[in-house]
Amino acid sequence: MSEERAPQRSSSGPRKKRPFQRRKVCRFCADKQVSIDYKDPRTLRYFVSERGKIIPRRISGNCSKHQREITEAIKRARNIALLPIAGTHIMP
Repeated sequence: MSEERAPQRSSSGPRKKRPFQRRKVCRFCADKQVSIDYKDPRTLRYFVSERGKIIPRRISGNCSKHQREITEAIKRARNIALLPIAGTHIMP
């Protein structure tokens, strides 16, 4: 019995190394003084894109608990017109 091994295939080139990225920390967990409030559009605007979409958790760095609270606060602020629903609305 002879064991035949397939030759090792080299990849198409050297592996690309990803630059080290710091793990994003939830700013609400890190600083207990900061609160999530739908009446504060300045804080919520950081979590809304230019087009009016809510920025996902993997980009903003929030934990899941605070991301849910932010989403709810943004929706409440939109409902009473503190935040624009779409990006084309002009804010005062």
